[in-house]
Amino acid sequence: MKKRNLEKEIEILIRARYPILFIESFEENRVEESLSKIASARGKKLFCWSCERGIYEYGTPLHSRKAIDEKTKDVSAALQQVVDIVEPSLFVFKDIHPYMTDPGLVRKLRELAHYLKTSFKTVVLISPQLRIPVELEKDITHLVYDTPDIQDLQELLNKIIKEVHEKANLKITLDDAIREKLLDAALGLTLNEAENVFAKALVMDTKLGAEDIPVIMAEKEQIIRKSGILEFYSANETFAGIGGLEAMKEWLKKRQLAFSQKAKEFGLPAPKGILLIGVQGCGKSLTAKAVSGLWKLPLLRLDVGKLFSSYIGSTEENMRRAIRLAESIAPAILWIDEIEKSFAGVQSSAFSDAGTAARVFGSFITWLQEKTAPVFVIATANSVEQLPPELLRKGRFDEIFFVDLPMEIERKQIFVIHLQKRKRNPADFDLIKLCKESEGFSGAEIEQCIISALFDVFARKAPLTTDNILESLKETMPLSVLMKEKIEELRGWAKGRARNASYKEEIAVVYEQERNIEL
Repeated sequence: MKKRNLEKEIEILIRARYPILFIESFEENRVEESLSKIASARGKKLFCWSCERGIYEYGTPLHSRKAIDEKTKDVSAALQQVVDIVEPSLFVFKDIHPYMTDPGLVRKLRELAHYLKTSFKTVVLISPQLRIPVELEKDITHLVYDTPDIQDLQELLNKIIKEVHEKANLKITLDDAIREKLLDAALGLTLNEAENVFAKALVMDTKLGAEDIPVIMAEKEQIIRKSGILEFYSANETFAGIGGLEAMKEWLKKRQLAFSQKAKEFGLPAPKGILLIGVQGCGKSLTAKAVSGLWKLPLLRLDVGKLFSSYIGSTEENMRRAIRLAESIAPAILWIDEIEKSFAGVQSSAFSDAGTAARVFGSFITWLQEKTAPVFVIATANSVEQLPPELLRKGRFDEIFFVDLPMEIERKQIFVIHLQKRKRNPADFDLIKLCKESEGFSGAEIEQCIISALFDVFARKAPLTTDNILESLKETMPLSVLMKEKIEELRGWAKGRARNASYKEEIAVVYEQERNIEL
């Protein structure tokens, strides 16, 4: 829920005499500012509590004599103070969640909730972690305070630019396009994190511009790594590093600007995602990394196996946390590799794990269908037998692409890419022969053949030649032979069900030939 809507919602709940609100947020200052406005508008006082300061009136500076109340440092004594103060007030308790395991405190909160309904007082609990005992579920209302939106970040950026100009006499001018890119990159950061990273960019080069976007992305990478649920991948791949798959590349390039403000004003919705089904080693995972580089968006990898926990309810909570984290730094790309393995066994979940896998999968596909945050999901799969049918339903993904073994012209591109990567000139090799001899090879198998040939010539201290690669190709048994039946079955399934990632008609490969002249 957006900040301004949430402020209104909180005010309504306070006026309706909801006794205890639990606001889930890392940003105590932002929440306190909102509550201060509400308290002022309703003619109420705002008191805060922390285990270090006890109860104090909002706005009391830390160095003031009244900043610390030793008597109310104990949370139970502080809750009693809520009863003793008779004037209409809001009471903010910070980080109370570790105390929620105390039966005495739980009992006190239940009795306090009953009392507060007949008073003009409300207790607000602020914590970054939701922890509500089952006894209090009916007495506490849970709210999530989202990270700053574009307008909040815009106000912060304007404030920083103004302060820099006044204090350092440094004039910073940003055109609309650069400003939008900076603000989009900062989405998902707290105001404190955004302020820190803008200041860091200014310190580094005394200006703000498009070149500072990687600095902001590095800050987001820290957030992801600290979570322990998602993995952050650096965008170091490009479409130029993918051989073939031109139909899919074109589809993705058309959606490159879909997350911009102009696209929203034009009426375009943010794209939801794609499902890539196909043969192993043909560029599905590489595509996810390349899209991140093309769109200049953070790439997050979700390992579903990491979500599962032995504690009851923890697995479902981990999935919710992963989704919230991805949405908090949106626009972003969420990559789920080999999704069929991640959700294998969903059908038998009721018998194998008391339904945990089924509930996690249900949460995920519901989010896929209904999500409004600009999180583009790229899911890959090597097999369709294990894919739950619900995942393939229209509306979950924008498109389902089938990635087949590379055609001849695509294999030529793959050879060129991997020879150039290893500092070899493709013109020195017989690409026509290599393409013909590598029929049925995947891109990954072609790469490994080149690497194998390089090892051989390095040991002999000889240059790499076409014959070395051909020898390596002959020694390799490709997947298309080992799993011929499976691949044919996959192709049969994809026909009419999925869009081909390559153009269907193989483009003719034109080779230079010597002209025979009769003399």
